[in-house]
Amino acid sequence: MAWQGLATEFLQVPAVTRTYTAACVLTTAAVQLELLSPFQLYFNPHLVFRKFQVWRLVTNFLFFGPLGFSFFFNMLFVFRYCRMLEEGSFRGRRADFVFMFLFGGVLMILLGLLGSLFFLGQALTAMLVYVWSRRSPRVRVNFFGLLTFQAPFLPWALMGFSMLLGNSILVDLLGIAVGHVYYFLEDVFPDQPGGKRLLLTPGFLKLLLDAPPEDPNYLPLPEEQPGPQQP
Repeated sequence: MAWQGLATEFLQVPAVTRTYTAACVLTTAAVQLELLSPFQLYFNPHLVFRKFQVWRLVTNFLFFGPLGFSFFFNMLFVFRYCRMLEEGSFRGRRADFVFMFLFGGVLMILLGLLGSLFFLGQALTAMLVYVWSRRSPRVRVNFFGLLTFQAPFLPWALMGFSMLLGNSILVDLLGIAVGHVYYFLEDVFPDQPGGKRLLLTPGFLKLLLDAPPEDPNYLPLPEEQPGPQQP
């Protein structure tokens, strides 16, 4: 019964958050069970572009290391802030949310080439936290009961805690930088004199992921009354 309750609750989580979290957990479980090796998942431009192992462009965002405190810490932040974005500023805009993932992922891979970074899931987490924090500047955050501060300080607190866990500070800085680029292009630049939206979600994503808009001129048919029906 407990498992059924957890499954029911998980299915109520928005689709993008549910899909990404499940993919991360299943990938880590497969590595833990030795069905996959991290060497099959990490980003390697030579293997991607010369050997056509294109799945590495995705799998490097799904593996956060072996099961342990660091993994659960990352999953907590992925699930919480991905869900808060999807249920908040991206509510009813699933295509735009997926496009944010795609934009961030592509930019991280391009910048990651400069730093020889092999796994970028932590950077994507930092990006999600950064975008949420800039869109919720007045929210006060309690950081594991230790510190309380305004939301814009959260990415830096997360980076400091991640460093204490032995993770590379470069990965978090990459995520914060990409998050700032997205936030500036999406939320700041369009409101500047002469500014405009540069990040336009492709139409095919909207067709695939968003519900079609309702026609404001549509008038529903009157409800049928019980009784003899005309052929």
